[in-house]
Order: sequence, then C-alpha cells, then structure tokens
Amino acid sequence: MRAITVQNREAGVTGLTLADLPHPHAAENDVIVLVHAAGFTRGELDWPATWTDRAGRDRTPSVPGHEVSGVVTDLGYGTTGLTVGQRVFGLTDWARNGSLAEYVAVEARNLAPLPADVDHTVAAALPISGLTAWQGLFTHARVVAGQTVLIHGAAGAVGSIAVQLAREVGARVVGTGRAADRETVLDLGAHAFLDLGTDQWQDAGQVDVVFDVIGGAVLDRSARLVRPGGTLVTIAHPPTVRPDDGRAVFFVVEPDRGLLAELAERLRDGRLRVRVGAVRPLAEAAAAFTPHQRVPGRTIIRIAED
Repeated sequence: MRAITVQNREAGVTGLTLADLPHPHAAENDVIVLVHAAGFTRGELDWPATWTDRAGRDRTPSVPGHEVSGVVTDLGYGTTGLTVGQRVFGLTDWARNGSLAEYVAVEARNLAPLPADVDHTVAAALPISGLTAWQGLFTHARVVAGQTVLIHGAAGAVGSIAVQLAREVGARVVGTGRAADRETVLDLGAHAFLDLGTDQWQDAGQVDVVFDVIGGAVLDRSARLVRPGGTLVTIAHPPTVRPDDGRAVFFVVEPDRGLLAELAERLRDGRLRVRVGAVRPLAEAAAAFTPHQRVPGRTIIRIAED
C-alpha cells in the first residue's frame, strides 16, 4: 500500500515521503480500515509516540495522521461491535502507524459507525477536535446552562467546535482570536468576541470556565479571569499559574466511541459544523504539513473515493 512515512526525527517535515509499505495486520480486537479521508496535526512530528512504540522502542518508518474515516475491510481475532463493509470514523492509536495511508490497523473501540449521509472528508476533521472540545467542556470543566465560558482560539479546529457545543447547552460563550476571526466566531454562535491583540481582557469579566488551546502567556493570563469555584482547562501544557479559588486542568484527548456517535448525530442534524478548509490527495500530504499561508479550517487528505 502507499503511505506517507517519516524516518528521521531531525529532518522534520522535510523527511516526509510517499512510500510503499506492507499491508497492515489486524491484531486482536483490531480492524483494518480502507482509508477514504485522513486528518493530521502539524505538531505530531514532535510527539514521542510518533517515533517509538508503547515500550519505548524505535518504530520508524512511521506513518503520521491520527484521524480516519473509511470502510472496514478486515476484523482481527475477538473484534466485536463492527462489521466488514461498515463505514467508520475515529482515532488511530497514538503509538502505531496512522491514517496517512491507504489502509490502517486500528483498535475497534477507537472507532464509531459513520452515518451514510456524512461525507468521509467531514468525518475525518472531527475526531480529535470534537472529542477534545467535548471532553474539555463537559468531562473536565463540567459546563452547564447559564455559565459563562471563554474559549481561546475560537476559530480554530477545537475552538470552533467548543463554541458550538457550549452554546448548545445554554452557556454564554466568549470567543477569542485574531481580529480577522471575529465574524467567523460570532457566526459559530459566540455571544461576544475578544481580540487577543487589541482588546482589554478585563472586558470579558470573570467567567466560570476558560478553555485554552494556546498555552504560554495566554494561558497564564487566563487564570485571573476565572471566578471563584471556576475551572481553567487547557490542552496546551500543564498550567503554571492557577486560579486563586478554582481548578486548573490539563488533559490529553481520549478515544470514546459513544461520544463520536453523539458528534456524528450533531453533524447529521445541523447542530454542528466542521470547518474544512482544503482537501488534498495523499501525494500532497507532505506539503500540507507546511502551508505557505494560513488556511481557514482543517486540511484533510482524501485517499479513496466512495
């Protein structure tokens, strides 16, 4: 099969090449997925799991990409819950070869059925961003109706979904970003927008929850925006400045078949929009890691056609 591989950590994105690899093997509780569309995170070449397996052993050449949408072609021993020929989407395993390939082996529990009327390209943009947004808001911050939620990077992949989910449950949503993001964020359902470059942060007032995807100084400054008893939640790095009388949570997204199914239903009935900015073939996946200009929305790699 054809796949995007990377051999040398020091080479970074320049080391990404299109190569031929053996067809993957379905281990116990695995499925093999014929990949129709794949998503990736540009920073994943810096993740330790891209280069080593769970035991710390070198596993190069590695195939990046951890979001997949496609069709099940084979079942490993003991696999339940999915069938051959079924449309699925979800997360590939962090420490195994990923989705920028014609086929990928995935633990079945990391995948959910994909409704027939949801396009693979849209589905491939959802797993990491959608699960991260949901888990940050509801699993860790426990957002409920009537609370005020400030979402940093509200026009981005995670932030744009978080805005919609928080608005759906009845929270007041303040989105942040660059000046050019204002209309996008308000169109997604935010009640207010804060320009991180020019607006006064105190204009947002104190909030019940800050959801941060940026880190650094933005994360540090956010602690004082959290009202007593509130929560600062981030996916960037463990916070060094914490709210005076509240919680600070750093987390890494986890696969969840049930939540993926919930998100897919929201796509179907129009309660959730995913921003896909560009769709490129597998041969151009390496170039997609280093865009020459900012592309609004996710870049998705289309590999097989329906």
